[in-house]
Amino acid sequence: MKTTIFWFRRDLRLNDNIALYEALSKKANVLPLFIFDEHILEELPRDDARVYFIYKTLQSIHNQLHSNNSSLLIRKGKPEEVWAKLLQEFTIDSVFINKDYEPYAIKRDAQIKELLHHNNIPLLAYKDQVVFEESEVMKADGTPYTVFTPYKNKWLSLFDSVDIKPMISYKNFHQTFYHFPSLKELGFVASHIRVKDFSLDVVDDYETKRNFPALDETSYLGPHLRFGTISIRQVIAQLSKENAVFFSELIWREFFMQILFHFPKVVSNNFKAKYDGIKWLNHEHDFQRWCEGNTGYPMVDAGMRQLNQTGYMHNRVRMVVASFLCKHLLIDWRLGEVYFAQKLLDYELASNNGNWQWAAGTGCDAAPYFRVFNPTEQAKKFDAQSVYIRKWVPEIDTDNYPDPMVDHSFARKRAIDKYKKEIIS
Repeated sequence: MKTTIFWFRRDLRLNDNIALYEALSKKANVLPLFIFDEHILEELPRDDARVYFIYKTLQSIHNQLHSNNSSLLIRKGKPEEVWAKLLQEFTIDSVFINKDYEPYAIKRDAQIKELLHHNNIPLLAYKDQVVFEESEVMKADGTPYTVFTPYKNKWLSLFDSVDIKPMISYKNFHQTFYHFPSLKELGFVASHIRVKDFSLDVVDDYETKRNFPALDETSYLGPHLRFGTISIRQVIAQLSKENAVFFSELIWREFFMQILFHFPKVVSNNFKAKYDGIKWLNHEHDFQRWCEGNTGYPMVDAGMRQLNQTGYMHNRVRMVVASFLCKHLLIDWRLGEVYFAQKLLDYELASNNGNWQWAAGTGCDAAPYFRVFNPTEQAKKFDAQSVYIRKWVPEIDTDNYPDPMVDHSFARKRAIDKYKKEIIS
């Protein structure tokens, strides 16, 4: 019997999954597959919270399929080697995937497409994780936008409505029960850090409350969009015109994704080449104090400790800690970007890279180099009663809390002078 394979990647859901919908509507005997990619796993700790979240999500999908006489096929290995084995095990007539726009994913999918092509098997790819993909929102001359506001305006002018696809039928799935491996079999252990359930109840007050970390008025949607436990269409369908600020955050996500696609150099280089002349200090001891949340600036330390302990950090605080690293300590944004990538549950290459370059002043549509957040004033403005700070820095009023590691006025002047001097004209 010929088998159609649907390959789960960052779309871990059965409902409103475009490629899965297309596979089930056109084919029978659809085998759902997930590959634990060793190219990615080898860089992660055994208790990585994101791997654990993926595992538990897949387990839920597997159980749902199992109760309907089918199951999920789990494999671990390098994708190109896994697919070579699958070609020997199954008579495959087609493979369905949802597109991924990150550099590694593009390279991986091209490699698998070539392998399948040699075996006369089509790889059918669909748009799923975005409303508009890389080349659908372009300037009149056909070039990509590099400034957010005109991109957003064009995005909104093109947006009409979203079409949510239901599940087709469990009867179309491959009717075989596959073993679902334990975490231990996959080489991982359970994490004490958990991905929180998302809630869109906060969106109506998002504009007025979003900058105050103590209120905890955040949707916790990031990891769920990152791994696709909910579709972007399902989210947008629950919003209204009054939710403009929250809506704008979703557009920022797609803006940075198309920047990464069209300008892949940003992964390791400044978007604005003139900033290549900046000679970062990169003092290891200073970086370590920032990582640990022991800078002597309470807002910065609270944010870093929240990140280290939970995998989350409030968005306003992310801007403060990023600005502090780049402009107070003159440490390369790339070091901060990598640290966030290791810790954030909602880590997404495009947004993480774009926001770090924004903070450093080196990216597209970035904060100007002379904008240096004052972490003390930010704390007074957005955590006036120190509720957020005291939660994460309980020793704030004791002798155990360090003095500021650098004076703000000195650091601000030093950063501005350095940028002025070393930016390539």
